[in-house]
Amino acid sequence: MGVKIISKNSRAGYDFFIEEKYECGVALVGTEVKSLREGKALINEAFVTVDSNHEVWLQNCTIPQYMFGNIHNHPETRRRKLLLNRAEIIQIEKKMSTKGYTLIPLALYFKDSRVKCEIALAKGKKLYDKRDTEAKKDVERKLRQGKYE
Repeated sequence: MGVKIISKNSRAGYDFFIEEKYECGVALVGTEVKSLREGKALINEAFVTVDSNHEVWLQNCTIPQYMFGNIHNHPETRRRKLLLNRAEIIQIEKKMSTKGYTLIPLALYFKDSRVKCEIALAKGKKLYDKRDTEAKKDVERKLRQGKYE
C-alpha cells in the first residue's frame, strides 16, 4: 500500500533541534478518519503531552468536521490518544525530564490504511540558532546553483 502524507509540520525543523523520532498510532473516531482521507488536517500548532498515567496525547491538532457526518461528527480540536509501547513512553519521559526537551508532531499520514503520527523529541532553538541554520541553508543553496566557486 505505502505511505500517504496527510499533513506535515513545516516549522518543526526551523523552530527545534530534532533529537529522536517515534512512529505511533492515533486513536480516532470514524468521522475523523473520513475527514483525514480527504486530506484535511492541521498539526502546525499541535503539541504532544505525557500525563501522570503514562499516556501520550496529541493536543491542539485540528481535524475539520466531516461534511456528511451529521450528528455523529467529532469536535475539531479534541485531544487524541497516541499509541506507543510502554518502554517507548518511559524512555520519552526520562528524556523529557531533562531540561529543554519537548514532544512535537512532525507528520500525520496513512500507512497501510492506518493513521500514524510521527512525533519527535526536540529542543527549542534560540534566535541565533535559527539565523545560523538559515545562513547554512543559504550557502548550500548557492553552492548547488554554482554561484560560489
